Amino acid sequence: MLSPAELERYARHIVLKGVGGPGQQKLKDAKVLVIGAGGLGAPVLQYLAAAGVGTLGILDDDVVSLSNLQRQIIHDTDQLGEPKVASAAETIARLNPYVQVRPHPTRFSGQNAMALVSSYDLVVDGSDNFETRYLASDACYFAKKPLVTGAVGQFDGSVTLLKPYETDAEGAPNPTYRCLFPKRPAAGSIPTCEEAGVLGALTGVIGSLQALEAIKEIVGFGEGLVGRLLLADTAVMRFETITYKHNPANPLNGDAPKSWAEMLELDL
Repeated sequence: MLSPAELERYARHIVLKGVGGPGQQKLKDAKVLVIGAGGLGAPVLQYLAAAGVGTLGILDDDVVSLSNLQRQIIHDTDQLGEPKVASAAETIARLNPYVQVRPHPTRFSGQNAMALVSSYDLVVDGSDNFETRYLASDACYFAKKPLVTGAVGQFDGSVTLLKPYETDAEGAPNPTYRCLFPKRPAAGSIPTCEEAGVLGALTGVIGSLQALEAIKEIVGFGEGLVGRLLLADTAVMRFETITYKHNPANPLNGDAPKSWAEMLELDL
């Protein structure tokens, strides 16, 4: 149940059609794992905490550095050198004491992915590399957990929602991340944020969209981005949405691996 203080804190949600008291209770009961406490993870964590998500898992093995502060606004100058999970937890505690934080100061890997993902209701991927994105999407596929995944370039970004364990209105399977991006880019083929740079405020825009998509999924209002990729080009301030469908030829369909162990052996 929501306490009187929580009812006041979330008053603008309580009166909001589509959320209300029942929706706010769903947020309080929800457990969300956020992969990465960096440029995308920072606004995701802050808005989910402010919204009243009851349990937030923070997965990151890095420490706060000075070059992070241009965009990773959950950290500040006084926290330089701290583990990002600890710094983010401190900020969340100041923002909303009703949120329980579970720090995971480790790197997401094939060995811990299933255990981590299975402990939460929903996963938000704010990582900055394709290895983690594919790993997160595959783990959520096998664990049957919804995944909000986002990415940014220098001035552009994208967001989508993955629920491949369900079917669409016509009974066709929902697409996986591998339906959208069948082949992992070769290492070094795409410049990293450190190499190419990134507009700090852009990560706030895309991370906020990820948080919004997660809140919609938890509460159950609106239309999720399943089978749709939202693209944002902030250099010209243009947003568009492209659709993508289930691809029988992708590695998780057809003669798909039947277990996580089999998936790891394939090393796709």
